[in-house]
Amino acid sequence: MRRSIPLVALALGTALTLTACGGSAEENGEEVETPAETEGEATGDGGTLTIWVDETRQAAVEAAAADFEAETGSTVETVLKNFEDIRADFNAQVPTGEGPDITVGAHDWLGELTSNGVVAPIELGEKAGEFETVAVEAFTQDGQVYGLPYAVENIALIRNTALAEEAPATWDEAVAAGEAAGTEYPILLQMDETGDPYTAYPLQTSFGAPVFEQNEDGSYSPELALGGENGTAFAEWLAEQGAAGTLDTAITYDVAVEAFANGQSPFIIGGPWMLDSFADLDLAIDPIPAPGSEPAQPFVGVAGFYVSGQSENTLLANDFLVNYMATEEAQLALYEAGARPPALVAAADSASSDPITAGFREVGADAVPMPSIPEMGSVWEFWGVTEAGIVSGSLEPVAGWEKMVSDIQGALDAS
Repeated sequence: MRRSIPLVALALGTALTLTACGGSAEENGEEVETPAETEGEATGDGGTLTIWVDETRQAAVEAAAADFEAETGSTVETVLKNFEDIRADFNAQVPTGEGPDITVGAHDWLGELTSNGVVAPIELGEKAGEFETVAVEAFTQDGQVYGLPYAVENIALIRNTALAEEAPATWDEAVAAGEAAGTEYPILLQMDETGDPYTAYPLQTSFGAPVFEQNEDGSYSPELALGGENGTAFAEWLAEQGAAGTLDTAITYDVAVEAFANGQSPFIIGGPWMLDSFADLDLAIDPIPAPGSEPAQPFVGVAGFYVSGQSENTLLANDFLVNYMATEEAQLALYEAGARPPALVAAADSASSDPITAGFREVGADAVPMPSIPEMGSVWEFWGVTEAGIVSGSLEPVAGWEKMVSDIQGALDAS
């Protein structure tokens, strides 16, 4: 496998700090000290990497590792982990000097991992421009990139083409098309008694009420943005949809998926994890129709690889990720294993020969990263139950929404 870019600048900077261990050479007839080769450089002298992987990603990572070992003389050990255990184990083990050099993970762990000092930035160099923009933004904090992205995941409008031939441009068009189809539900959006603000988020953003302010580099500041007139306008819309029966807290995830699979609605807002339940349907993937005047932007989740903040092999780890996991071959292997659009543009272009993948990718390109800042943990407790209460009619929309914003701000101030 041809390596994509040399990490010259990064390797040189580190090498120049290690001259004490160097040998000597002649320059202009004089003997001068030369820097030793650093352990992290891919020099073929036997550096070792330990990588935590889950079962889904294992084969793709090991295939890239085999090429890396053959070309660099290094050794890669993969350790199989349950994905659900990785975050807690990584946080616990890295500070003690244990744990891996590299681990798979989700971008929304970033705030916690950086706060705990357990991850190191990586240097993408020119390779950064070869990824979907939103994928790099998701792993960016304070101007530094902390993860090598490999997959992008988001929700979209999933359409049963037998019941609706065309994609609706607005929420009202979707509801009208659903009513014209004569199905039980004009459109399906999961929302149980505790709410689902993740799935409802694109509807909220169409009113210009994102959860936090977003910086120019795509990262988030801890300043709430879901209040004010735009937020209460969304709350009033939720109340209207609840009163009309279009949104209903009785529509849980399981109810929504079963109803769509049975042809009881032409539309469902959901993600690729639902698709196995719809194998018998002819589907199209469309942008989520906006009820407000702005685009409906769902959250994007980006999967990637982190480098341990305590690794003694950071250059070697960076080399492996940037030059072996950021290739079209490796990212397509991860796509085949996980069925999520690749983060690398060249791989995503190839995967987009599948119209379902292409549809989710198109929606994801205009989406926003799930906030990874620690403050996001203070939002969920109040957000979903407030939306559900407004939809069910148990909360007055404006007062309920304003209290939610106040409660979230109080939690932020106390943290």
